[in-house]
Amino acid sequence: MKKIALLALAGAALTAGAMAEAAPRERLRERIAEWRKARAQPSGPAVAAPAPITLAYGTDPLQQLDLWRPVNAPSKAPLVLFVHGGGWQRGSKDNAGSRWAPVHFPQAGYAYAAINYRLVPQASVEQQAEDAARALRALLDRADELGIDRSRAVLMGHSAGAHLVALVGTDERYLKAAGLGFADVAGVIPNDGAAYDVPAQMRDGPAIMQQTYAQAFGSDPARQRALSPTHQAAAPNAPAFLLLHVQRPDGVRQAQALGKALSAAGTQVEYGSLPGEGLRGHAEINRQLGNPDYAATGLVDAWLKRLFAR
Repeated sequence: MKKIALLALAGAALTAGAMAEAAPRERLRERIAEWRKARAQPSGPAVAAPAPITLAYGTDPLQQLDLWRPVNAPSKAPLVLFVHGGGWQRGSKDNAGSRWAPVHFPQAGYAYAAINYRLVPQASVEQQAEDAARALRALLDRADELGIDRSRAVLMGHSAGAHLVALVGTDERYLKAAGLGFADVAGVIPNDGAAYDVPAQMRDGPAIMQQTYAQAFGSDPARQRALSPTHQAAAPNAPAFLLLHVQRPDGVRQAQALGKALSAAGTQVEYGSLPGEGLRGHAEINRQLGNPDYAATGLVDAWLKRLFAR
């Protein structure tokens, strides 16, 4: 009887250990399934966007952008340039942006561009920031031909793209490498990024993302800080930022820290705090931007109107 009891206890212990080991894997599978579901494109606007103008801004096949020209706008329209997310390693202008944006922003009188850029590991994060600046330069060089007001350009990005536009807006070397400067950027809209302070995010961020951060930013603390907009936000910067975020704890924490650093440097900062949690909220604030029924759209519209009225 004692032997049977011991065997039963051993079996229970093994079962409990297996269940404890399986639990994190199950949670990881659930989060991946949630992420995939959140990434599914929602229905877009009733009116499809017209075919864009596609331009190359470099020799690499990924150095391309799409441009939608404004509807019934003056001869020179402000520019909104969007940089997609995807963990610095994936995504494109075709599958990682909003279907609403190419309709909404041109109807509001803006030229709207969405870019591709080179991806990790074939390219570095530094080269990705250079690509964002080079894409802007390519459009501004053809401003007269394309009907763009080169004095009123805004950079906007989501997730990894939010990090990249914030980096370009705080570290002028990327713009300078493209023959531009902060004077060529009226404002920056980072949308729900969580890597504005890379060392902090690699220390405190979600475990599920640590491999992605390591692949993008490496292990050198000096490089991590150099690629952190929060650590680059001492003056000068692009003149105005609108920091959008949903209610992800790390995203909120990172946006507030970046905003504090920008404000300390005398840069104008506004915030857009939107409903939404987890990966679903993170995806929705990107996919729905431009939908007139989505709260972030009105926030961005009002901010752009104030910015361009100066």
